[in-house]
Amino acid sequence: MSGDLPRAGDRVAVVTGAGAGIGLAAAKAFVATGTSVIGLDLRPGPPVPGVVWIPADVADERSVANAFTQVASTCSTIDVLVNNAGIGAKGSVETATDADWLGVFGVNVFGVARTSRYALPLLRGGDSPVIVNVASSAAVAGTPLRAVYSASKGAVAALTRAMAADLVMDGIRVNAIFPGTVHTSITGRYDADPAAAVRMFTERAPLGHLIDVEEIADAIVYLAAPGNRSLTGVEFRYDGGITELVNFGTD
Repeated sequence: MSGDLPRAGDRVAVVTGAGAGIGLAAAKAFVATGTSVIGLDLRPGPPVPGVVWIPADVADERSVANAFTQVASTCSTIDVLVNNAGIGAKGSVETATDADWLGVFGVNVFGVARTSRYALPLLRGGDSPVIVNVASSAAVAGTPLRAVYSASKGAVAALTRAMAADLVMDGIRVNAIFPGTVHTSITGRYDADPAAAVRMFTERAPLGHLIDVEEIADAIVYLAAPGNRSLTGVEFRYDGGITELVNFGTD
């Protein structure tokens, strides 16, 4: 464990996959609102005032259990869980192996369920507790050669609705955000030519640009805000219009 421990009375958010990309941006956005953050990742992220780092592999139950033992020793309750940790994969149902399916679902789906299971005892004592799951526009828009990833994020969407129904009587809200193509250091990593992939992603975007991680981070903070107490079971499509609009500017 490293970083700044939450102070008594702080609102506390646990963010998985917080070491980089959307997760790191979300951690910083929560801190900017006065929320203390516990970042879970395979490796600690950079030093950020207001963030404490705990190593965790969401694909491994023992690792998650150990992480939440440390979380509980740090604070008796938490208020927000952001299930952001995820991995991608390229391939169709014809080319993907069983190992591909198990690996992606182990992180993207089982990781969400596993982390939520260990977080819930702490969330039940929280102030306006909420879970935000990071899905993807690939869950609702057919994307070539993304069968495994798309299926995993579709499962996250279904899981979000089920969790929202299960936890509504506990006063725990559960929402999901569906980002489109976000510009991060790994955008295009699963393609043979990452630079060409980024150009293609940009050209197909109806608004003509990729999404910044800070935009998604701000949307996550919005979905988690205690003032939005009537938002649960929400699917927030922050995707630049790619799932709803036809881009007439491209051939």
